[in-house]
Amino acid sequence: MTPAPTNDRFGVLLRVGIFVVLAILGLAIFPILINFALGSGGYIITSALGTFAAAAVANAVPLRIYERGRLSDIGLGWNADSRRNLVFGVLGGIGAALCVLVLPILTRSAELEPDPAAKTEWASLLFLSVILLFGAVGEEMLFRGYAFQVLANSIGPFAAILPISVLFGVAHMNNRNVTTLGVVNTMLWGVLLGYAFFRSGDLWLPIGLHFGWNWTLPLLGSNLSGFTMGVTGYGLHWKIGELWSGGAYGPEGGLLTTAVVAVLFVFLLRAPIRTQETFLVREKII
Repeated sequence: MTPAPTNDRFGVLLRVGIFVVLAILGLAIFPILINFALGSGGYIITSALGTFAAAAVANAVPLRIYERGRLSDIGLGWNADSRRNLVFGVLGGIGAALCVLVLPILTRSAELEPDPAAKTEWASLLFLSVILLFGAVGEEMLFRGYAFQVLANSIGPFAAILPISVLFGVAHMNNRNVTTLGVVNTMLWGVLLGYAFFRSGDLWLPIGLHFGWNWTLPLLGSNLSGFTMGVTGYGLHWKIGELWSGGAYGPEGGLLTTAVVAVLFVFLLRAPIRTQETFLVREKII
């Protein structure tokens, strides 16, 4: 494996700066192009695919220029350990979402009821699953990819996790029905996903956590980050206050999610995750 790049300040700022510029341009241009190509594909589709495309370009260009690397070198290499970490991530994300949704149903704090405005469409559910996967991969490349890893190599893992997690939360501030607690919880998720990268040495563990959570919420009729998807024909109706349920923003805006993030940290500490060598980060994986 090629040694990690130098950590001189100018070099770090230049690499991160190029990444940021490409990401901003991509996030502005790609959704428009995708929407034009699909003929008004809808916000969720254009956002997920646009984020994925922008993140791929923003990672690939500086990685190729400065490290002569490939996109897989940001932690997307595919091997037995990657597959194992992805499975643990997906299971952790699904398990966390079930804790937030099923426990309230069992305690009658919420009810899962048929939604007359929606119906079960398996083709739509499969398509949504693919879109959510692209969205999870795109966001992880954007917030835990090249720039994050270059910063971590320069200033240390913990110092890099916090500011990127704050940006991760701020990026969700324009979502529908967003709440202050929702933004805070998203920042906490950013810390968790950043730690997951260092725990595994790849992006597949955080991708799995991200996708497992995002996939399970709409599956059980819940809003996801302010958006109602309605693909299963059921809706989740809460009987407790918005402080706990998250209201129209979804569970991510409630204290139940705050609690489950702490549980996920324990899960990451104890799960038999395979730690892989990183291409961009010299610092020992935590």
